[in-house]
Amino acid sequence: MNFVLSALMLSSIALVAGAVVLWRRTGERRRPLLMMLLAAIMLANVAIWTLPDASGTAPLSQLPQ
Repeated sequence: MNFVLSALMLSSIALVAGAVVLWRRTGERRRPLLMMLLAAIMLANVAIWTLPDASGTAPLSQLPQ
């Protein structure tokens, strides 16, 4: 699971960087905006798995080893 979360973080960084480059080079708006949206969704998924809830335990720590 740690590998999956790491891959999500790295790919979201790559998506944001790619969106900025695409927007600056071509002036296009739709594809870079969709890339940013996908990166935000991926970061939200990482946050859901890693941030603790009200009881102080993260969902990632509750998975069986």
